[in-house]
Amino acid sequence: MPNGKPAGVRCVQLADDNRCLVFGRPERPAFCGGLQPSAEMCGTDRAWAIRWLDALEKATAP
Repeated sequence: MPNGKPAGVRCVQLADDNRCLVFGRPERPAFCGGLQPSAEMCGTDRAWAIRWLDALEKATAP
């Protein structure tokens, strides 16, 4: 996604099982590499983490 990923749009670099297809590769966006998960962000399950990421996207949308 050359101009960044818009809020609410699934990243084109995610596989069907939600693994990042560019993890550890030079083309991985700096934002993704700089995102440091925390217990607050991850919560107790995937649904919690997705809600947290959705809120982050909304809070940082232009």
